[in-house]
Amino acid sequence: MALWKDPTKDPSMPGSDGAAALAAEPAMRSVATPVPTSSSAGEPARRAERAAPAAVGNAKESLIAADVTIEGKIEGAGHVRIAGRFKGDVNVQGNVTIEQGAHVTGQIAAATVMVSGEVHGNIQASSRVELLETGVINGDVKAAVLTVAAGSRMRGNADFGWPESAK
Repeated sequence: MALWKDPTKDPSMPGSDGAAALAAEPAMRSVATPVPTSSSAGEPARRAERAAPAAVGNAKESLIAADVTIEGKIEGAGHVRIAGRFKGDVNVQGNVTIEQGAHVTGQIAAATVMVSGEVHGNIQASSRVELLETGVINGDVKAAVLTVAAGSRMRGNADFGWPESAK
């Protein structure tokens, strides 16, 4: 069976078996699958944009999927998105995103940390920490900028807004 159209056969021509007519449609198509950036379809587009940190340079993003549990250590220069369960320390130069429903137990050090799930451990961000509506932090936070949304929860100390030399 051919998966492409044979230009030499025409189904309207006598002696043609019509197979070329079926082959005119491609058997497989490449379809771009959109990645959801927020949990609820009714949220404003600006929130969806804020929930997905912008890529810095050529940095790649690693994903721990929702049905995955991992124990260990993450280190590197790229971005990390956690939607499942992770137990261990995360130390990256890029961004860390904790999705809604995700659970992280360990220390996090990154440029930007966005929390929609749960973090049990300390967070240190060189740029900013965003605690979104569904986010829970049980530990200390140290960042240049801290954004806390209504409805989020935190138990621990927060140190933010001070210049790097004063820390």
